[in-house]
Amino acid sequence: MCKKVLVFGGTLEGRKITEYLLELGAEVQVCTATAYGGSLLEPCHGLTISHDRLNRTEMEQLIQSYQPLLVVDATHPYAVEVSENVRAACEKEGAEYLRLLRESEEVTGETSDVVWVESVAEAVAFLKTTRGNIFVTTGSKELSAFTELAEYKERVYARVLSTAAVAEKCEQLGFCGSHLIGMQGPFSKELNVAMLRQTGAAYLVTKESGKAGGFLEKCEAAEEMGVTLVVIGRPAEESGVSFTECKRMLAERIGSSMVTDHGQHVTLVGIGMGTVAGMTVEAQIACDRADALIGAERMCHVIETADFFHNRGQSFLYAYQPDEIMTYIKSHPEHKNIAIVLSGDTGFFSGAKRLIERMDVPCTVICGISSLSYFCSRIGKAWEEVYPISLHGREGNLIGTLQHHQKVFALVGSREGIGKCCEKLSAYGMGQCPVAIGENLSYPTEIIRQGKARDFAGCMTEPLSVFYVENEGAAERIQTPGMPDAVFTRDKVPMTKEEVRVVSLAKLRLQADSVLYDIGAGTGSVSIEAARMAEKIRVYAIEKKELALELLEKNKSRFAVDNLTIVAGEAPHAMENLPMPTHAFIGGSSGNLREILERCLQKNPGIRIVINAITLETVGEAMRCLKELSFAHVEVVQVAVSRAKEVADYHMMMGENPVYVIACEGLSARV
Repeated sequence: MCKKVLVFGGTLEGRKITEYLLELGAEVQVCTATAYGGSLLEPCHGLTISHDRLNRTEMEQLIQSYQPLLVVDATHPYAVEVSENVRAACEKEGAEYLRLLRESEEVTGETSDVVWVESVAEAVAFLKTTRGNIFVTTGSKELSAFTELAEYKERVYARVLSTAAVAEKCEQLGFCGSHLIGMQGPFSKELNVAMLRQTGAAYLVTKESGKAGGFLEKCEAAEEMGVTLVVIGRPAEESGVSFTECKRMLAERIGSSMVTDHGQHVTLVGIGMGTVAGMTVEAQIACDRADALIGAERMCHVIETADFFHNRGQSFLYAYQPDEIMTYIKSHPEHKNIAIVLSGDTGFFSGAKRLIERMDVPCTVICGISSLSYFCSRIGKAWEEVYPISLHGREGNLIGTLQHHQKVFALVGSREGIGKCCEKLSAYGMGQCPVAIGENLSYPTEIIRQGKARDFAGCMTEPLSVFYVENEGAAERIQTPGMPDAVFTRDKVPMTKEEVRVVSLAKLRLQADSVLYDIGAGTGSVSIEAARMAEKIRVYAIEKKELALELLEKNKSRFAVDNLTIVAGEAPHAMENLPMPTHAFIGGSSGNLREILERCLQKNPGIRIVINAITLETVGEAMRCLKELSFAHVEVVQVAVSRAKEVADYHMMMGENPVYVIACEGLSARV
């Protein structure tokens, strides 16, 4: 059964709430005071329009015959008598009454004069004491009051509705020719400025008509032109609901057929660096047309204060967490078009990715200007040659990235972040690398600094900054393991030899983002080879011997593997506070093999492990532990390596100790 709603008012709010009711599937009768007000609504199924002025008795009769579910009073704020009649008629007939309030607007600006009056008569009394032209925007109904002004035909310019009846009435009062401007709003600030300039007005008379009545645009125009505002204040404060609250209440009362038939639609909008100048036209249009806007407060404020944004009482939610955003969308079916504003580009280290994964309503994505493309243009670099990473709210390996990429761009999210990066660069022997730092990009306070990395060690920047580094010594990554033994600083500490290391790493099957425990790391040859495979791999070298720890530090610095963390201590106790491992290499267990394997399984039941063993006793213990602990996919390989040694004019093959490479996985590992 279709639900009926009676709407009073030919206002902008009335038209919009009528359109919304029709989208909800309601049957709507709209009562306007003039035929012109009704003509602004498009005829459609379910809509009836009447434009007769009704007294209280006639309103009661209409309510009695129409039997609406509720009555929405969307009349003009100054139509006090009409609102009183509607309210009284509803009370008598037992109909639910809902007063839709127009959102008010504060006068802005510091230099223009503002004169507040309580009525049109008081405005005229004030203007009698002044000289200069007057631009009147209060409408035709009360225009007769301005005829009391001396020389009103020369001083007053009236902007009224463009209907024949209104024009005829105004001409009868003596307003005609260039002094009578027939137009239909809303009016932009620019158009108001042009009219004030054209009429040479010294005073602008307006009612405090709120956002929908274009009050702010009049204030801004008066401010720019140095014109005195004469503001007729609103009638006494009313009780009622805002436009957004009205939509919510109607959705609950009428039902949410809109959600299933028409549906909500979300647009993820990349707004660039943070200023309106950096937004695309497509992004501006999407924000302006939205019923609700969601985003961090800083970004929402950009939209709220933008010249392109026609504030029609849209809702704003300051949020950026997906759960909070999705809860809001689901609980507000009255919002048909929702814009979620995101800084930069929606496809460049953006929160858009997580939102899209959670979105269960139709979604459109609008790209923006990324900090990468913007900053590279500012420093004269081609961004296509730059490798981007993010150190903002996530781990990153700048040092490792610079080993294999000559030009690197990084997003940084803390005041000390760039200073720490420059300290690391200097510590790893890259202090001479050219760098560029960008702060407050696109804002008037934008700062771009360039120099050497060592010049900015320990510096402080704005929290949201960007960082560009060049390393001429970057080299192509060697895709296969097998670094020569001789390149490692070794001393007298045992080391996993090159060929055994190659087989062990192959059996580990590391991925680009693996977390590896190297237990009994020794000199760190396995740790360093693993860390050099990919920048996102994280390696924890666990070692208890002092000499070995010193060698680990030297080799880490020598090969600049910043994604390698050295952990002093004996396993399994040294593993307690480390992140969950995906892989483990056990080169030495100090008699704690079973305890180490148990702890690895506790941390990750699907872990992949490779064990190196030389003695048969170690092999036997390992196989027994793997069976008792129910490891899967157990594989044992013996690696026997012989190396050629020169003896006079001959080469003799000299055998190395055979090594057993044992690979296995926890039961929950994927095959």
